[in-house]
Amino acid sequence: MKVTAEQLDKTKAQVTVEVSEEEFEQSLAKAYRTVIKKVNIPGFRKGKAPRRILENIYGKEILLEDALQDAIPKSYYQALDEIKDQYTAVSNPNYEMVQTEIGKPIIFKAAFDIKPEVQLGQYQGIELEKTPVDIKEEDVDQEIKTIQQRYAKLAVIDGPAQMGDVLTIDFLGKVDEQPFKGGTAEGYALELGSHSFIEGFEDQLVGSNKNEIKDVHVTFPQEYHAKELAGKDAVFTVTVNEIKRKELADLDDEFAKDVSEFATMQELRQDIENKLKETAEKKAEDDLRNAAIEKVAKNAEVEIPVSMIETRIDRMLEDLSYRLAQQGLSLENYLKATNTELEDFRNSYKERAESSARADLVLEAIAKAENVQATPEDLEQELNKMADAMKKEPAELREILEKQGRISAFEYSIMIDKTVDLILQASKSA
Repeated sequence: MKVTAEQLDKTKAQVTVEVSEEEFEQSLAKAYRTVIKKVNIPGFRKGKAPRRILENIYGKEILLEDALQDAIPKSYYQALDEIKDQYTAVSNPNYEMVQTEIGKPIIFKAAFDIKPEVQLGQYQGIELEKTPVDIKEEDVDQEIKTIQQRYAKLAVIDGPAQMGDVLTIDFLGKVDEQPFKGGTAEGYALELGSHSFIEGFEDQLVGSNKNEIKDVHVTFPQEYHAKELAGKDAVFTVTVNEIKRKELADLDDEFAKDVSEFATMQELRQDIENKLKETAEKKAEDDLRNAAIEKVAKNAEVEIPVSMIETRIDRMLEDLSYRLAQQGLSLENYLKATNTELEDFRNSYKERAESSARADLVLEAIAKAENVQATPEDLEQELNKMADAMKKEPAELREILEKQGRISAFEYSIMIDKTVDLILQASKSA
């Protein structure tokens, strides 16, 4: 097989591939084994006629299409392997057939997008500012109040409802005096102030009493997921069946014992402060790393092929689909519920996908310039950490990842992390 490669522009390259008659014969033989099973030849059982008989009756061209479908993709990927030091393909190829006659070499061209070259800008000595971590007493107070609300008891009351109360209600909603789908319920538990319902609904129930029947007037948002209700005025006839109010426990040592492993409020407060500080420090570190990546990516010059951005969007949508599936939803139903077209949804991901692709390309280029690599020791350390979190043996985890073909992805992630570490160490904030 002969291969020649040329770059068409900054983001495209092309290979011209010549497959010899001898090499193409392998695909013709394979095509014969497929085609012979589909045709009837007098004097032979189906699938048993020799190839020369088949070709004499139908002509050699009967095998050509199947043989080309086998030979072209296989030869293309072999060609890519030969030119891997020159170009890395990042898209599917566009084929152009040059010569496809049986008895002559098969010649075709394949054009594809390539991983672009990166012109690095400044990445050493960049100025970065880490957000200082300062956990205030009121931050701890707020967390304590959240816990207090979580463990509050509900007591039935007779008085008028107020924000924070939990009402058990029946309701019937109408638009233009006609009930609509999803507008009716019985025994619904609604916490006033939770913003679970349309804006204004919960406010109008403040001051209501048990067994009171009240008309609640609201307007559906213009962007409401049900198009037939968007922007419409509605009236809900609401019956208040029961009103419950939260009873908050005293914030004392007994409360600390009830809600935690600690014996005193002082110990609980200290634990909360430590955790808030740990979370804040982690966020500050993540923000610093993201700022460094954003800055070095902005300083570099790179022209990203559209196909790379589209592939990145595909991955984002696959990730979203997986997360939705865990909640029992499909992407299709999610788009319907949010009244969004798939193309518009893809476009909303475009900027993020382009930034992500740019960042990866620039960090790869820095890693190459600085000879940053994931060593076997780095990989072992990461696998040990992950195995510990998953409560598995490192050897067992490695075997699983190797079978899934994910080891190289781990090595890539380690390389990227080490490259960001290098940038931070060389920054003026380090």
